[in-house]
Amino acid sequence: MKPSPERFFELWVFLSTSPLLWLTVTIGAFLAAQQIAAAAGRHPLVNPVLIAIVAIVVVLRVTETDYRTYFDGAQFVHFALGPATVALAVSLFRNRALVAHDAAPIAAALVVGAIVACVSVVLIARALALPPEIVTALAPKSVTVSIALGIAGQIGADPGLVAVFAIATGISGAILVTPVMNALGVKDFAARGFAVGLASHGIGTARAFQVDGVAGAFAGLAMALNAVVTALVAPTIIGWLAP
Repeated sequence: MKPSPERFFELWVFLSTSPLLWLTVTIGAFLAAQQIAAAAGRHPLVNPVLIAIVAIVVVLRVTETDYRTYFDGAQFVHFALGPATVALAVSLFRNRALVAHDAAPIAAALVVGAIVACVSVVLIARALALPPEIVTALAPKSVTVSIALGIAGQIGADPGLVAVFAIATGISGAILVTPVMNALGVKDFAARGFAVGLASHGIGTARAFQVDGVAGAFAGLAMALNAVVTALVAPTIIGWLAP
């Protein structure tokens, strides 16, 4: 006997109330996205984070599940971001001699990169006559989402917009870093990694680790340092440049 539609509906109602459902969907979507990326030879355009996001959004739309219900079930992934970020220190420690050797150019690139990332996006947004709330929300786009949300409170930006722009920046950076660096002829993995970590935080750092361990270590360093510098300079830049 074939199960009736009512039985499927009852099963879905039962599963939708379980916190493990959305955690399983999240992990399953990412693992499937990883398989797709591997099948594509880890091509930059086939970004597993982007694929997983699209897949989860489709599932949420089809099942008419609100974000709060989803997050209540998948929040363990959010919790795991903290330990995962701290774990980047392992790779950094292994490359500590290289970091110490390049300390001066790292410091210069950090200051210039953090300021340019913030100033340029604000000026471009103003030149395009975007609404003030968009201009403000774009300022912390190059830092990881948790830090960007903290900066949002300092500069009076909408947290939702800040999160969207930060994630979009991370994904676009992860997609563009390899072809852009190849086109520019940058072959030093430390420089490549530092650039993507500074410009596109955690998602870019994940991409850097896929390419090379040294690139990943320097991307993690840039991500952490840029979060500190941007948190310090963003309020001042917004005060000077925001409409």
